Amino acid sequence: MKKVVVIFLSIGLILCFSSNTTGVAEAQTKIVTYKNCTELNKVYKGGVARSSSVKNKGGKTNYKPFVSQALYDANKKSDRDKDLIACER
Repeated sequence: MKKVVVIFLSIGLILCFSSNTTGVAEAQTKIVTYKNCTELNKVYKGGVARSSSVKNKGGKTNYKPFVSQALYDANKKSDRDKDLIACER
């Protein structure tokens, strides 16, 4: 009897935690086109990089960029130096 209760509680906890993480992932992947770098930097302080392997051409930055190909593509116009990082700071 104890084993059955433990199994049901374990399954309940696993389902509870797995459903919470999908909501966070959906919120982070919402694609928004920002008007300018000031607006983008309010949400993403380091800017947005197309991939994690890109290097900054503009010199030393203070913040690490958020990596999202879709978000970068939506805000590509804000990447002035064409280094695949939009609005880096």
